[in-house]
Amino acid sequence: MIVTICRKEHFNAAHRLHNPAWSAERNQATFGKCNNPNYHGHNYELIVRLTGAIDPETGYVYDMKRLSDLMKREILDTFDHRNLNLDTADFRHLNPTAENMTVVIWNRLRPHLDNRLALSVTLYETERNFVEYHG
Repeated sequence: MIVTICRKEHFNAAHRLHNPAWSAERNQATFGKCNNPNYHGHNYELIVRLTGAIDPETGYVYDMKRLSDLMKREILDTFDHRNLNLDTADFRHLNPTAENMTVVIWNRLRPHLDNRLALSVTLYETERNFVEYHG
């Protein structure tokens, strides 16, 4: 049997959407309020899904406590209550859009998981705006 397990976490972070190769006018036209030079913040909701076979010995696809610990170590401890542009190496030279954030989160988690598990990441930037990445 193939089953998907999900873990939801929450973190807060500030960012500025900005392309340094563009003029101030083009950045403002493209990113609007999200280009605020003083940054702005979001209350992000993160859902990580692992899909795989149920282990006949444990009854788990993956131990939820291990997944919680992994998400805390790799994502929450790195991004929560941070300015993504200024405080994180991941976004020092990468525009911290929700799309880029989702791929970065996936890439931070993938090396720590068995390749037999399919990994999906969903990041809610707002209640209505979210991004999914499946690798």
